[in-house]
Parts: sequence; structure tokens; C-alpha cells
Amino acid sequence: MALLITHHPSRIAEFPHIRRVRDGRFPHEVVSILPGEYFVSQEPMIIQTVLGSCVSVCVRDPLLSIGGMNHFMLPVPCEGGVNSWGESARYGCHAMELLVNEILRRGGGRDRLEVKVFGGGKIYDSSLDVGARNAVWVLEYLERERLKPIVADLRDVYPRKVYYFTESGRVLLKRIKRVKNRTIEERERRYHASLQQRRADGEVALF
Repeated sequence: MALLITHHPSRIAEFPHIRRVRDGRFPHEVVSILPGEYFVSQEPMIIQTVLGSCVSVCVRDPLLSIGGMNHFMLPVPCEGGVNSWGESARYGCHAMELLVNEILRRGGGRDRLEVKVFGGGKIYDSSLDVGARNAVWVLEYLERERLKPIVADLRDVYPRKVYYFTESGRVLLKRIKRVKNRTIEERERRYHASLQQRRADGEVALF
């Protein structure tokens, strides 16, 4: 079934770079986020992403039905400023702050937040298990912030495809146990390499 790319002026103003589509399988508009991105909506939306060693955290205020998701590969950066698009948002420590603060800015209550967390798989052979490090970090972070996840599907050896319904908090999770090609692995290797290069060059926030 063909997907129809749609544009909504108010949403574009808030998240101008996020791709939005209409998918006949779902009742609401679908947005896809990549590593280093996050998205929050007060309107019924479905946020979709594919995770290998990366982690996504879904956060929602069930009273107001404000929900969002982030997608990050590394827990913390070297020292540097915070910006919303593609720089600090790629790191878990800032991706979590951006996501939670955006929900609170829209009227969400911190004591009501419902949290679900996914990803952290070991999808390629390496001496450094990035997924395991992400999984440990995100659980420790949530414990420190007193944000206990009601669902945590982390680690193992397979990628995951996640659909998150912001209105209800429903999650559709597919564990991709048979990968036809190495697209996910190669994308994450390139992304990880780019992060390491940016660390070497120093953090520069453009605005």
C-alpha cells in the first residue's frame, strides 16, 4: 500500500525535519524518527522507529494524552551545549531532558509520566557492546529520575521495530529476528563513527 506524505503547518513549525506519512493500516498520521531525533505530540499520532543498539524511550502523560519518543545511540557526550536538532539530542542524557521537558512544557505532570523503553540489542560483533551500555545507562537514569518504566524490552541480539501510539500509550513491537540485509547494522556503524569523529573535532552547536 502506498504511503502518502502529509504536511501540517503547526506540526512542521515544531518539528520541521521529521517525516510524516499516512499509512492505511493505522488510524493516525505516522512519523518516523532516526538516531538523534525526538518527537512529541498532543494530537493522536503514531511514532515509528527501528532500533539496533540504539535505545528509544516513550514517555506519556496519560491524563492529557501527550506523548513522545526519542532515539539515541550513546549515553553522554563530551562537554558541550545543548541544542534540539541533531547535536546534543543524539546523546541519551540530553535526549531524555528534551523529551521530558517538552511534555512538561505542554502541561504534562511529572508525577503522572508513563515510561516505556526499548532497544539496546547487540546486532553486530564488536568488543564494545554499545547496546548493553545503553540499556544499563537508561535504566540507571530512569531510576535516578524516579521514572520507573512500566515496560522495558532491552538487549538481546536482534533489532526492533517500534510503533508508539501517543494517545493511548499502545506499542506495537516487532523483533526482527531474520534480517535480509545489513542496512540497520551499517547505518548504526556509520552513525557511531560520525559521533566519534564529532567528539574528536569538538562539539559545535549551530543556531
